[in-house]
Amino acid sequence: MARPTTKEGLLQVATEQYEKLCQLIEKMSEAEQEADFAFSEAFLAKRKEKHWRRDQNLRDVLIHLYEWHRLLLDFVENNQQEPKAPFLPAPYNWRNYGELNQAFTQKHQQTSLAEAKNLLANSHEKCVALVNSFNEEQLFTKKYYSWTGSSNLASYCISATGSHYDWAIKKIKARQK
Repeated sequence: MARPTTKEGLLQVATEQYEKLCQLIEKMSEAEQEADFAFSEAFLAKRKEKHWRRDQNLRDVLIHLYEWHRLLLDFVENNQQEPKAPFLPAPYNWRNYGELNQAFTQKHQQTSLAEAKNLLANSHEKCVALVNSFNEEQLFTKKYYSWTGSSNLASYCISATGSHYDWAIKKIKARQK
């Protein structure tokens, strides 16, 4: 997946990857959607990333996407009111955000798959609307907003949408093998 460099490209990647994710899920039977992931120890031994053990089913993956949408939406909203609010909520930072991901999983153990799908669909729409509310310069100019640090707002949007959808698709496909 090529990293978008324009607003139009960002929206296109977010939309296409989201649709690809939804189509992949729709092709799964209800039983496959509800089943726990059963990665073998041999498979897991080759993968260092914690998410391979963290996400136990499709719901966990969808909730992860939803919660990262919420991080993006809250980050932008909070910084329009009180600049310099961090992307990750305290006490988390980029060194320990894996713990935040684990907290998201634990928080949603009682969330149904149907509810996870609805939460994700709604938050995806909000993320697309958020991107549409900014112009090209606001999205892609590094340091345009002081609260994005040395980056640009588009980087956060890409990470929370298209790139994350790509991650989810790869994870679901690995589960299907």
